[in-house]
Amino acid sequence: MENKVLKELYNEKGERLSPVLDAGVKNFLIDIDGTICDDIPNEEPERMLTCLPYPDALKIVNKWYDEGHIITFFTSRTESHREVTEAWLKKHEFRYHGLLFNKPRGGNYHWIDNHIVKATRFRGKFTDLIVETREVEVFQDKEE
Repeated sequence: MENKVLKELYNEKGERLSPVLDAGVKNFLIDIDGTICDDIPNEEPERMLTCLPYPDALKIVNKWYDEGHIITFFTSRTESHREVTEAWLKKHEFRYHGLLFNKPRGGNYHWIDNHIVKATRFRGKFTDLIVETREVEVFQDKEE
């Protein structure tokens, strides 16, 4: 990732904080199995190289990349699947910045972070994103 998209931040004491992306740039963390291609379990790695990408996923992910967003694939595949996964992404011409392995398996994810996190559940078709209001769980501001 190029540093030009990151802005330096400092706290009230002048200490450096973790940088943030420029306004309008999104950090997409995208699952692989069941999201950009068929769901293939780690126990059947022979299928990982032969499956086909979902055409709409390839189109939208590469569009986001071309628009300057950061694309990182985040998968429950293990490090032992790195070579086949990178070969598959290259074969199908996915453009991306990073690839993270060993996402916990089983779903029901609850991400806690000091940065804004927006979650979008994949339901079978990649399209441009739209804004909708949904109910979410948040930390209480104070004890009641």
